[in-house]
Amino acid sequence: MRNVYFNHDGNVDDLVSLLLLLQMPDVNLLGVGVTDADGYVGPASSASRKIIDLFGHEDRKPVDVAKSNSRAVHQFPKEWRLSAFSFDDFPILNEHGPAKTPLADKPGHLDMIEKIQNADAPVTLVMTGPLTDLARALTIEPSIADKIDRLFWMGGAMNEQGNVAEPEQDGTMEWNAYWDPEAVKTVWDSSLAITVVSLDSTDQVPLTPELRARWATQRRYPALDLIGQGYSLVHSFEANSTYYLWDVLTTLVSRYPELVDSKPIKSDVIASGPAAGRTFITEQGRDVTFVTSVHADAFYDKIDELAQSATEK
Repeated sequence: MRNVYFNHDGNVDDLVSLLLLLQMPDVNLLGVGVTDADGYVGPASSASRKIIDLFGHEDRKPVDVAKSNSRAVHQFPKEWRLSAFSFDDFPILNEHGPAKTPLADKPGHLDMIEKIQNADAPVTLVMTGPLTDLARALTIEPSIADKIDRLFWMGGAMNEQGNVAEPEQDGTMEWNAYWDPEAVKTVWDSSLAITVVSLDSTDQVPLTPELRARWATQRRYPALDLIGQGYSLVHSFEANSTYYLWDVLTTLVSRYPELVDSKPIKSDVIASGPAAGRTFITEQGRDVTFVTSVHADAFYDKIDELAQSATEK
């Protein structure tokens, strides 16, 4: 079994990622941390607990959910974050009453430290939101880097085509990096092995009407019904940009690297100024594995395969 700690920030794509991660047959999910970023941490934590209640596996070790107390340098737009409330209210997640999966007794970054330190083997760290909890954890307890075999992070944009349109910034950065640029720099300055799933590759897997229809035809599978309902909450006109399967791609790549093509690059991060959060390729940078392209048909098929295998408790 592969040890995984999952840290997300509570939007639809994050919650779908958790659902799919729970179905991976050889994954030992050590813990889940939720950051108050692209979704509000309260309902996002609640929805995470209910997803584990409904679609977790009773034959695996119990898992809890840690609420982060990390705060934004630049917060996501409120309008993007509200879907966490609706997702948490879906009847399929509430028909059996209040969530039973417990909240961790420590905030996200301290829970991350504890779960990694107590793991019986190296830990794969999957992060689909800002890197703040990891940066704080590394600052408090640098030795955890020795127990993390690799970080898979959804963030950054190596081609300077970001998705942030805010005052006093130059538009070259991606939102998870922009939320806390200093945290990205802290992680980049660490010894961790990093795989970056940035806008350069996630832009190859948009949420399309055809994909919505594909899931709609599979409503007989409870997990695919939930996935279809979840993505019904997000539309391009709300975010003034296309919605992509950013986090699902990252989560699946952490277990199924054959779904993408990757290459080694050297990169760095700008931590302040109008370009704060920009990730870029430079020969003076640190080594990372950079996902360049997606085998889209295989990716979508893997989503269906994992979701079809999910059974309600």
